[in-house]
Amino acid sequence: MSRVGASGLGFTLQNDVVAPYLIGLTTEEQKQRWLPGVVRGEIITAIAMTEPGAGSDLQGLTTTARRDGDEWVLNGSKTFITNGINADLVIVVARTDPDAGARGFSLLVVERGMPGFERGRNLDKVGLKAQDTAELFFSDVRVPVANLLGTEGHGFFHLMENLPQERLSIAAGAVASARIVLDLTVEYCKERTAFGKPIGTFQNTRFELAEMHTEVSIAETYLEKAIGEHNAGRFTAEDAAMAKWWTTELQKRVIDRCLQLHGGYGYMLEYPVAKAFVDSRIQTIYGGTTEIMKEIIGRSLGV
Repeated sequence: MSRVGASGLGFTLQNDVVAPYLIGLTTEEQKQRWLPGVVRGEIITAIAMTEPGAGSDLQGLTTTARRDGDEWVLNGSKTFITNGINADLVIVVARTDPDAGARGFSLLVVERGMPGFERGRNLDKVGLKAQDTAELFFSDVRVPVANLLGTEGHGFFHLMENLPQERLSIAAGAVASARIVLDLTVEYCKERTAFGKPIGTFQNTRFELAEMHTEVSIAETYLEKAIGEHNAGRFTAEDAAMAKWWTTELQKRVIDRCLQLHGGYGYMLEYPVAKAFVDSRIQTIYGGTTEIMKEIIGRSLGV
């Protein structure tokens, strides 16, 4: 997807982010009800955490769900939800016990067509123009108890268990994007001439390319290690935070430098480097900002 610049597809959200919730937390009845359609691509999924007044700080979420017999009554709003317009199933993080702190959150699966579930506008973003990112609104949505995902009151912990894979997926995309844009830039520097010779023959250009090639190669090595640790069940939240912030900041830095080497053409959206430039800007924000990632790492060091 990175190689062809297909940034509008929500595959990574469906496969890398939502699927683990639907595999690991569902009952047998829920698996039979949802997973076949998800696997076939007939059911599009989303996860709704961020709210207008709360992002990385999950403790600040205000969306609530009140138990009423065999249903939960859901109220609140979410924003910046990837796949929000097209989603058939939305995993919603809601506060089900206002007095229980971190143990007061649960995950509810809201389905398309439930009364009171409304979608706002498709948000106009800096990049990722083809990807639907929406506001979601819940007004007395009656969600069956059978749509509770995982254990009541354990929503926060379910999120913490699954966020490392989400962040690893973002890191993989970051490294792939940095590599392909760098490859395109190397080819451009061989073909573009200035003062009668290819710009790649100037020492400054060679040094820029050499530095970026080294940094991306190191990132690829760390990413391979991270994937191995994840598959072995040893990948921690701190590991994920390191992978996420460093690779996305690298992606942003590499693509910016590659755009500079393209000169004026790099500023034209018809060139892949320009599209990669605007698409990559969100990488250090969603899935947990760089600042939050560093906070997680710092706390793990006991400071």
